[in-house]
Order: sequence, then C-alpha cells, then structure tokens
Amino acid sequence: LQFVESGGGLVHPGGSLRLSCAASGFSSDYYAVNWFRQAPGKDRERVSCISSTSSSERNTIYADSVKGRFTISRDNAKNTVYLEMNNLQSGDTAVYYCAAQSVGGMCLRRPSGYDYWGQGTQVTVSS
Repeated sequence: LQFVESGGGLVHPGGSLRLSCAASGFSSDYYAVNWFRQAPGKDRERVSCISSTSSSERNTIYADSVKGRFTISRDNAKNTVYLEMNNLQSGDTAVYYCAAQSVGGMCLRRPSGYDYWGQGTQVTVSS
C-alpha cells in the first residue's frame, strides 16, 4: 500500500509540470493527501495538501513559497491526486513525494503523522 508519484523531469525556469500521485492498493479519497519536497541538504517541506472528499469540510493548504504558482487537485475516479506547477524556479528543484495524512479528513496545519509514502519523482528546474 503506497502512493506512486510520476510526472517529474527537467524543465526550464518559467516552465510547468504536472505531477501525479496514484494510490496503489487502497482508496485515497478517504484521506487528506499531501505533497512534500526535499532538496539536497535541506529539510523536507510540505508543499500542499488537499482534504478528503468524504470530509464534511474541505480545504487546501499551500506553502507560502508556492502560493499562486502550484495547484493541487484530485480525481477520485482515477484514485489520483495532482500537483500542477507553473512558473517553476530553480528553488523548486527537489524530489517530490506524496503521503496521506494519518488522521482527519481535513488538511491540518500540524498533523500527527503521514502514511503510504511514495518513492518520489525528481523535478529539476535549470536553464
């Protein structure tokens, strides 16, 4: 049981990519799903979160560093969460991962933990 990320690659500054996070072996629509990234030598950063569609209240969260440039969405029919990334900059270079929030259907500011981590997909922004 895990997520499988895809869609990474090499892109020029100002370019766009769409990452996919497909759930394998379970249904992701019961979970708030998060995108993280980790660059070499840096701490892991939560980039975005989208709440469960079964939650009575729904929300999304974005890190300040990506607000206005990244958009998270989900397609429950495909059991997949997406991260649309526009106006990419060198600072966005990292391995991007997705994971499910362990508790709660709404995106929490400080969740207790995450489950079903994927292996990640590399995003490189370079001229």
